[in-house]
Amino acid sequence: MSDFSETEVLLKENERIDDLQRNHYRIIQDPGRFCYGMDAVILSGFAKAKQGDRVLDLGTGTGIIPILMEAKTSAKNLVGLEIQPDSADMARRSVRLNGLEKKIEIITGDIKEAESLFGAASFDVVTSNPPYMTEHHGITNPEAPKAIARHELLCSLEDVISQSSRLLKPGGNFFMVHRPFRLVDIFVLLREYKLEPKRMKLVYPFADKEPNMVLIEANRGGRAKMRVEKPLIVYKEPGVYTEEIYDIYGY
Repeated sequence: MSDFSETEVLLKENERIDDLQRNHYRIIQDPGRFCYGMDAVILSGFAKAKQGDRVLDLGTGTGIIPILMEAKTSAKNLVGLEIQPDSADMARRSVRLNGLEKKIEIITGDIKEAESLFGAASFDVVTSNPPYMTEHHGITNPEAPKAIARHELLCSLEDVISQSSRLLKPGGNFFMVHRPFRLVDIFVLLREYKLEPKRMKLVYPFADKEPNMVLIEANRGGRAKMRVEKPLIVYKEPGVYTEEIYDIYGY
């Protein structure tokens, strides 16, 4: 755990520090901009990285996935790529807050230019919690952080998958959380860019409801065989998480 105080990491107006329940790690967030959601936490629990692996998180936001994966895996180092300068700055300060500067690096840049930033076949693992929505109607401010995080304004699903394929070493793994209504698009694009789906898990808010998230693992150059894992149920009753969710969160 870092010895930095809240004042030393220079909290800005409207920002707060939240406890991540893992390794005493904390994260800086601004509720007026965008706070991480359950999808990011669930992805960090689904993704895997071996000792010595180099991991890239595309569209890292405030750095939640690299920080949680540092706590949960034996990855050698983790890189977060974020296009919004304010979010990237917040992520860097969270890395510093936790004393993880030697393990985690935050880069400000565009997902569409990731290969030119890092070089082809330079990562063992790529993760992403990309924008889900393709519909742009109703967006009053397309430059707003929440709109950029939720809608495909600055990058598309194809951008994420194509760049991931180029960035992964042969045999490397891609992990993503998305929405079930995009599954056909996801599988078509994964195959097109030589990322073979290997593992899928559907996430249900309640056992008797439709799934609202899907977790996907794909392997660069892998053989055709995908395992569908047992579903993840979030709530056993309103306001009460299932034991699996508590375990993922680290309670």
